[in-house]
Amino acid sequence: MSIRVLIVDDSALVRRILALELERDPDIDVVGTAPDPYVARDKIVALEPDVITLDIEMPRMDGLTFLRKLMHYQPMPVVVVSSLTPAGGELALEAVRAGAVEVIAKPGPAYAVGDMAVQLIDAVKAAARARIGLTPPASGAAPVQRLSMSRTTKRIVAIGASTGGTTAIESVLAAMPLDCPGIAIVQHMPEHFTLSFAQRLDETCDIEVKQAADGDAVTIGRALIAPGNRHMVLRRSGANYYVQVREGPLVSRHRPSVDVLFKSVARYAGRNAVG
Repeated sequence: MSIRVLIVDDSALVRRILALELERDPDIDVVGTAPDPYVARDKIVALEPDVITLDIEMPRMDGLTFLRKLMHYQPMPVVVVSSLTPAGGELALEAVRAGAVEVIAKPGPAYAVGDMAVQLIDAVKAAARARIGLTPPASGAAPVQRLSMSRTTKRIVAIGASTGGTTAIESVLAAMPLDCPGIAIVQHMPEHFTLSFAQRLDETCDIEVKQAADGDAVTIGRALIAPGNRHMVLRRSGANYYVQVREGPLVSRHRPSVDVLFKSVARYAGRNAVG
């Protein structure tokens, strides 16, 4: 059975592009579009979509407010399709915290329509399989118990995540002590979104969290997150690890790609890596 998708975006051009690209996949059926949340509300009732793609910045009611209402009254899988701006990144991450399962960048100079379409189709299919409606941890919940780790510069942790991974990464890093091994992370997410994600985690975690820059050292108590639209690979100089950030084609349909990071970790860290 096809995945029924409703597209919500105030731009007629974007609605048309997303519909055309999604319907290229035989497993996806775009059942309707809506220019704002008010129209979307009525179409959700009438069309019963399996997945919604949602813009954040819209007139009459912003996408974030609509998402919160939707998750309260009728939880369902939502893929955020947001502008590739720092402000858009902040809002999109708030949307993930509110219940969206994935963030995709709108097509533009940095993300061609073809690349965006591949990622959007994958995100819609993954969202259709997601379990929606679980209550997120309360902000006042008891702190996560931190586990003791051996202090060493010769071990690293490599983490890769895709749809829905932001919440899991946040939980993992919140549990890390200051003496944890260096951490290299690829979260399949566009640029600006990864920067906002890293900045928010740096504010809430004990360890240092930053968006990786070319040549950054992978050291004790630091987590490096691959920048969106760039691959990140691990390198070694003597006993020290560092990362290279570089351009390149999509790998396994993603950029940054978990596969690219993990292959470099296997080559340069071997038994010293925990993935």
